[in-house]
Amino acid sequence: MANEQSRPTVAMTIAGSDSGGGAGIQADLKTFAAHGVYGTSAITVVTAQNTRTVAGVSQLTPEVIGLQIDTVYEDIGIDAVKTGMLATSPVIEVVARKLGEHRVDKVVVDPVMVSKSGDRLLQPEAVKSLRDQLLPRALLVTPNLPEAEALVGFPMEDESSIHAAARRIVEMGARAVVVKGGHATGDASVDWLYDGRRFMSFTAPRLSVRNTHGTGCTFSAAITAQLALGVALEKAVEIAKAYLTKALERGLSIGRGHGPVDHFIGQKVWPESD
Repeated sequence: MANEQSRPTVAMTIAGSDSGGGAGIQADLKTFAAHGVYGTSAITVVTAQNTRTVAGVSQLTPEVIGLQIDTVYEDIGIDAVKTGMLATSPVIEVVARKLGEHRVDKVVVDPVMVSKSGDRLLQPEAVKSLRDQLLPRALLVTPNLPEAEALVGFPMEDESSIHAAARRIVEMGARAVVVKGGHATGDASVDWLYDGRRFMSFTAPRLSVRNTHGTGCTFSAAITAQLALGVALEKAVEIAKAYLTKALERGLSIGRGHGPVDHFIGQKVWPESD
């Protein structure tokens, strides 16, 4: 790998492209940059979308996805990886294989399975590939409540069931899991981290805001950036939770639907809104 000693910390996102810029690859790259990490990408799916709708989707071939990973690794290197929308079993299989070939140790799997509107984003037959091939490669898995339910097969009704799901996901091979509480109710948003030994909770006020597009991508990308920088897992989750809360508070009013969070919080990138 060229210029190994002087290169910046590098994180890769393997995910779908959001043409509206609020989620997916675009959200991940903005988040990496906001955390001082150089972002690279392997695009799995191209979407035509904005703040209101997804008008079209086109999948890239597994061969091209694998080639993107190989090409970046061989020249630039990869310190940490996050995966997002993978959609199909063949894509999951090639991603898992490439992560193994390149011995990427810091892998954050955001199991993009169910959208906020309830639409399935992962083909049903691909769930088994996710469990069997990708989760064992993961340092961390970051499901929301519907995704946790889809992985373990029982409902997330209370703290006890969330803990049971976290244990089950670690039994599938992941070293740790964060079950995100954004889909729950109540005044607080609680995420639960389980590292195979103990549970840790991370709490923030539940915000009543409109611009929430890309929250899951942003959270997992922030964790990935911190892991790439060498931060310990528990601290990385803590930093990412605080970052996402501020990004939600400063969400951007772009478009006529649900705008994105502000990935560059505290930095004068965008003009101040009135």
